[in-house]
Amino acid sequence: MARRLRIGLTGGIGSGKSTVAQRFADLGVPVIDADVAARAVVEPGTAGLAQVVERFGSGILDAQDALDRRALRDLIFNDPGARRDLEAILHPLIRAAMEQSAEAAAGPYIVMVIPLLVEGGASDRVDRVLVVDVDESVQLQRVMGRDGCSLEQARAILGSQASRAARLAAADDVLLNSGTVTEVRQAVDRLHQSYLRLAET
Repeated sequence: MARRLRIGLTGGIGSGKSTVAQRFADLGVPVIDADVAARAVVEPGTAGLAQVVERFGSGILDAQDALDRRALRDLIFNDPGARRDLEAILHPLIRAAMEQSAEAAAGPYIVMVIPLLVEGGASDRVDRVLVVDVDESVQLQRVMGRDGCSLEQARAILGSQASRAARLAAADDVLLNSGTVTEVRQAVDRLHQSYLRLAET
C-alpha cells in the first residue's frame, strides 16, 4: 500500500499549533503529535523512563516515581550537553512511536505535529511542511501568559528554537495566526481541501 500524504505541522512556541491541530482533528484528519508521543515514551514502567533515570538520576522522579518534568527541564535548560543526551535517548523512541501511529492511521492524509521539525531535521519524514507563523511579540506574550514565566525566560525559550526565518524557509505552506480563532479555523479548512486534492494525486 502506498504511503499516505504526510503533512508536518510545526511552528515556534506559542504560535498556535494546538489550535490548528485541533481543527484538523475536528475535520476527521488523523493527528499524530510528537508531544503526546514524548509523554508516552517516559510513562512509568517504560524503557524510555528507565534510560532517562539511568542518565540523570532518580532526582528527576516525583513521589509516584513518575517523571518530574520541571526538575528535568531545570536540569537540562542551561546544559547543552545534558540536553543532547536527553534528545539522544528520547528522539528515536518518539520517532518510532509516531511511525507506528502513522502506519495504523486511516484517511487520505495525516498531520504529524513536530514542534522541532526544522531544528531536528525531520522534514524527511513528511511530504509537506506547514508552518504556523506568528509575530515574535505575540509569541512572548502567549508564553508568559501560559507558563507564568518572565520575559527573559520566554526570550530564552524562543532563542533555543529555530528562528522564524529558518522555519519560513522550510515551509511549503504558511498559516499566519494573527487573527481570531474563527479565522484560523477557516484557514485550516482551506488547507484541508487543498490537502485532499493533493492526496488524490
